[in-house]
Amino acid sequence: MRHAENAVRRNTLPLHAVAWVVGSFILVPIAYAVLGGFKHNNQLSSNPFGLPDPWVAGNYTAVLASGSFWRQLWNSTFIAVASTALVVALSALAAFVFARFAFRGRELLFTLFTAGLMFPFAVAILPIFVLLRTFGLLDNPLGVILTQAAFGLPLTIIILRQFFRGIPGEVEEAATLDGCSTFGFFWRILLPMARPALATVSVLALVGSWNNFMLPLVVFSDESAWTLPLGIQQFQGQYASDTARILAYLVLAMVPALGFYAIAERHLVGGLTAGATKG
Repeated sequence: MRHAENAVRRNTLPLHAVAWVVGSFILVPIAYAVLGGFKHNNQLSSNPFGLPDPWVAGNYTAVLASGSFWRQLWNSTFIAVASTALVVALSALAAFVFARFAFRGRELLFTLFTAGLMFPFAVAILPIFVLLRTFGLLDNPLGVILTQAAFGLPLTIIILRQFFRGIPGEVEEAATLDGCSTFGFFWRILLPMARPALATVSVLALVGSWNNFMLPLVVFSDESAWTLPLGIQQFQGQYASDTARILAYLVLAMVPALGFYAIAERHLVGGLTAGATKG
């Protein structure tokens, strides 16, 4: 038994080494930014990778005392939550139809949705701008929410359809025999069973919206409607010589998305695993 365990350890050691290397590429910049926010600019120059000496909390407190930061935080939160709710609701309904109903042209229609993954957002930015201007959605959060939801539909539908198809038909038959309607089966049985997949697509949609820079840049010209990515750009221009304060702003802007991901990480991994094993 001990020889078998040692053999398993030797076989997994390269994988662990790769995981640590990849993790370091992610964690080291974050740690540098967090510690850099507690330094003076001269400390960043003389001791960029060491611990702050002394620790300077003023960079973080100055950002937290700024009204523009909280306004941008609210704008980002509202847009991200609304976009996520819209894309998950619409995608769940569409994926249910694609997964549980057979009709002529189903696969062709599904292929059209999947083709959206090959359509870069940057290519469509000019038509999107003209369309939003036509409908009066510039400087309007709806302009960002609706566009993000539209571009989030393809991937979300693909993930949810795969999960819905993996649920046995006997479950639906039993629900029908108990008098459950089609929508009742979707709402009362299918969605609770698909909770891991819903958590997965919710995390992906929320983080994608939170980090979106180009679309809010095109839609919003009024500073009061700016999201955090736009605020970071403006803050970097305003405090170009104050690198430590910029790092503090970046860290505080990342905290909500990182916190949400940390809470939902178990569901995210479970949803991806379920989607890979079902169907």
